[in-house]
Amino acid sequence: MSDSTISYHRFATEPEVIRSPQRGSETDRTRRALMLLALTLFIPGAAQIAAGSKKLGRAALAVTIGCWFSALLLGLLFLTMRGVVLSLLTQPFMLWLSAVVLGALALGWLILWLDTFRLLHFTSLAQGLKPIVAVVLVVLITVTSGALGYGAKLVNEGRAALDGIFASGPGIDAVDGRYNFLLMGADAGEGREGLRPDSIHVVSVNEDSAETIIFSIPRNFQNAQFNEDSPLNEVYPTGYDCGDECIINFLYTDVMNNHQDLYPEAEDPGAEAMMDAVSGSLNLEVSGYVMVDMDGFEQLIDAMGGVSVDSGGWVPYRGPMPDGSWGDNWWAPGVYEFSGQEALAYARSRTFSSDYNRIQRQQCIQQAMMSQFNPQTLLSRFSEIMQAGGNVVETNLPQSQLGSFLDLAVDAQGQTPQRLVLGAPDFGASGDLFSTYPDFEQIQQRVDELIANEEHQNGGGLFGSAGFLPAQSGTLGVMLATPAPATGQAAGAVEDDEPSIDPTPPPTQPDGSELTREYLIDAQRNGQTGVLEEAASSNYRCDPVN
Repeated sequence: MSDSTISYHRFATEPEVIRSPQRGSETDRTRRALMLLALTLFIPGAAQIAAGSKKLGRAALAVTIGCWFSALLLGLLFLTMRGVVLSLLTQPFMLWLSAVVLGALALGWLILWLDTFRLLHFTSLAQGLKPIVAVVLVVLITVTSGALGYGAKLVNEGRAALDGIFASGPGIDAVDGRYNFLLMGADAGEGREGLRPDSIHVVSVNEDSAETIIFSIPRNFQNAQFNEDSPLNEVYPTGYDCGDECIINFLYTDVMNNHQDLYPEAEDPGAEAMMDAVSGSLNLEVSGYVMVDMDGFEQLIDAMGGVSVDSGGWVPYRGPMPDGSWGDNWWAPGVYEFSGQEALAYARSRTFSSDYNRIQRQQCIQQAMMSQFNPQTLLSRFSEIMQAGGNVVETNLPQSQLGSFLDLAVDAQGQTPQRLVLGAPDFGASGDLFSTYPDFEQIQQRVDELIANEEHQNGGGLFGSAGFLPAQSGTLGVMLATPAPATGQAAGAVEDDEPSIDPTPPPTQPDGSELTREYLIDAQRNGQTGVLEEAASSNYRCDPVN
């Protein structure tokens, strides 16, 4: 018999070999086993149609085609109607349904793998091939059914976490084309009377272009104003101006202790009062807030595996000393990968410096978190991050609007925000003087200028979208996922392509040599406050490490 006759005969009888492997040679059975595994991997159900139960195979193939069609349709809709898709996928019912579907697909694929193993006729395979096929089968089950099952678990955990963080109820409307949010970092540390928001920022986002302006308000800001419709006008008709005790970060505690009745429908009257204070002071209607608990903030950073920053100045903190004891220590300029506790100490530090230095370091830590919050981190640490997130964030933002805010976050990711600090350096060199006696007419004029500058640069807000943003928590992503500018000055101080140059030389020891940690520790023990203040004067310098 010629070679061509043998090839034709094998081709003609191959379907019989697929259904009855005992009729084929050892090589045929090997090829058949690999083919069935490949079919179940790439076209689930095809192996059953070819060699087993056609009824099961057809049902599985129909599901496979439906999944591919749904994924293709979802991808096309994401490219053309991203906001609609994100809104749909962040609804509680859709998240629950997605978890159920992923779990069902994981179970169905597992059934197909087990049936494929039956179809392999494992005992008929070559002795040396059996362990290889067994290992390959386990690996394939893990990367298919295992991955889908893990995905179902993550989606369900995400659904529960989002349900615990975000509010129910109607959406928040943009005002004059802008969403204005209050972002607070709250602390209830030892020796404090109640909770106080030490980190206070208003994030104003253009609803069309996602251009962002961040207004940073020092914790010791006084005489905060209230709009006419604020219930606090009954108590403070001329503003929060009862002297040094009435700094803005104490307003939260004041309302929670004495004036909760002014906000009878609010879940958090203190947060509502803070929104009223920044709304009246900036002349912007702030309608949403996100409050980040600083202790939970520490847990979140640990859940992420730490955060990396490039620190440009000497930062004092309480921590382990070179000799192993606990006391006053210093971080030298350099690159650090901070744990949650270290990052919190770095962001909080204002000893020998100022609130304005601290504000910039807080912004740097926030930006470092978001720049390092990538899909790999999210997937590998999802459970820890979701658990920490539930302890970190309190907000009045509705979950029904989470998708539209995520859509804004995608556009905001690739843009540089304008920034304004209600104090130094944007309002004179002495920030404390301005914070004590703020000029609200000047503040509101600068706010209007920044908004006008944004509209001028972007033709009234018709700015295209940026690249894909790693998974984030909605509006919190809009707030924190914005890159830090080269300077703390107001917009327009430097050209976009000309970073500012700090003319101040780095501090040194009296003999001109570089500062050292040991030198500063000794200076602190000896009470040389001037030396320490000079060393800490540049510790606002900080950049996230990507």
